[in-house]
Amino acid sequence: MSEHHHEAPRKIPASKFAQTAKILIYVTALILAGIIYFKFGNVGSFSEDGGGLGTSSYTNVPQEVQIKYVPADFQANLDEEMAMAILANPYRYNREFNDLIYEFNLSLLNHVATRMNLPDSTKILIREEYERQHPYLRKLYFDDFVHLKDTADNIAPVWYENAATNAVEVLNEVASKYTCTMINQVLISILKTHEGSLYVKGNKVNTPCGVALTEGLQPLIKRLEETAAINDFSRSKGLIEQKVERAIAELATMEVRDKKAINRQLQTKVWGLEVSSSDVEISAISITKIGFKLDKYFNIEVNSKRKVVTVTLPNPEILSSDVYPRVDRLDIGWMREVGSIDFNRNIDLLRKEFRKDVLASDAMEKSKSRAYELMETMLTPVISSLNKRYVLRVKFKDVSPQLDTNIEGDPFENEQTETINASN
Repeated sequence: MSEHHHEAPRKIPASKFAQTAKILIYVTALILAGIIYFKFGNVGSFSEDGGGLGTSSYTNVPQEVQIKYVPADFQANLDEEMAMAILANPYRYNREFNDLIYEFNLSLLNHVATRMNLPDSTKILIREEYERQHPYLRKLYFDDFVHLKDTADNIAPVWYENAATNAVEVLNEVASKYTCTMINQVLISILKTHEGSLYVKGNKVNTPCGVALTEGLQPLIKRLEETAAINDFSRSKGLIEQKVERAIAELATMEVRDKKAINRQLQTKVWGLEVSSSDVEISAISITKIGFKLDKYFNIEVNSKRKVVTVTLPNPEILSSDVYPRVDRLDIGWMREVGSIDFNRNIDLLRKEFRKDVLASDAMEKSKSRAYELMETMLTPVISSLNKRYVLRVKFKDVSPQLDTNIEGDPFENEQTETINASN
């Protein structure tokens, strides 16, 4: 009878098995990470249409269209006091406003180019490309700025200590509107792209537009806001240091009366819990006069051949806006003090709403119609004494300075005109 000897299986120590398993897990994780990295690419992209930053879906992105940001400080040689003077009166300093926007946008482009580590030769091309686009951009900036800014009534913003601050806010609104488009259009036209997109390496990278806004525009606006606050306080305190008298030449043709009210609830919280509140209700009536500042422009021409008398007036504008506020309700909580700043801010808000409603209405057109009637009443007897065949024409001229002084053409090309027969 034969004997069979069976050798017992050898056991692997538990500690060695666990170590081997960990190594396998680490190797698998590294392989998966490599696959994900090479499949999706650790890059972000921005495209010509200004789209947001996204993860690339391309497996192979050409090296020449990949960007990696490098650290850089934003450099802007800006004279805050000069900028305040320009923003306070953009019509008077329209050339300086043009230069301000030029340097403003170019500093943003240079900062983005530096952060993208672009060579000096490319920066020169970026400057040249922006110079081609600047004539169009400067008009957009100027038109939007003067439309949003209260440029006619200067006393009220100074008195409420927000004239310069409001101008900076408007500049920020306009610049924020056009900066992204400007940055993308210039860079896309200069740099090579992959199907219309550039790719930025790194984690949580920002778009060139985002770099311009957060690292350039916002710090620059903050500097201007600090200067504006000082200027507003100083101008308000010295608004009327002595009695002022001056001659005016105005023709008021329309008066608009309106009433508005505003309610504010001011809360006091301790550790996130509301412990006291105050209710403030303010109403106000507004009397706004619209007409013509004849000291800006007023001209009468007589054409004896055509038998036409032409009266040219400036475009109508708001001559005065009086606001009479009244506190209808004032319920102050036990832990809340309502300061004068709360009242001033609310009253100024009402004033701006009155003005906005007037500008959005047809009051300006009605003012022109009324001007026709007044000119006819005043001048018809004089014209009739010359010759009853004479007719009266009334024109309105935009007397605001133009940014481009090389534009040729008839200065009355876009005027509204009306012919009134002066004969009986």
